[in-house]
Amino acid sequence: MLLTTTPNIEGRKVAVYKGLVTGETIIGANIFKDFFAGIRDIVGGRSGSYERVLNEAKNTALKEMSERAQKLGANAIIGIDLDYETLGHGNGMLMVTASGTAVVIE
Repeated sequence: MLLTTTPNIEGRKVAVYKGLVTGETIIGANIFKDFFAGIRDIVGGRSGSYERVLNEAKNTALKEMSERAQKLGANAIIGIDLDYETLGHGNGMLMVTASGTAVVIE
C-alpha cells in the first residue's frame, strides 16, 4: 500500500477512486511516563516516552486506515492528513486520526 500526503503519485495514474478512508487510535500515557516526562521538561531535553507513544499512535492509525483501503480494493492512499488531539482529564490521552482517499493506481 502506497501512502502519501500529496494529491497524486508522480509518474502514476489514478485509475479508480475508492473513497475516503480513516484510521483512529486513542492511547493513554500512564502515570509513570507522565511523571518522568515532567521531570525531563523541568531539566530540559526531549521526552522519549511521549515520542514513543506518539509514534505508536500514528502508526496504529495509518495501519488501520491502510487495512480499510485494502478491503475496498485500493493499492494506495493519497491526500493523507494526520490530526493529533489530547483528550480526557488533564489531557492524559492522545487521539490520532488519519484520513485520506483510497485509490487504485496504475
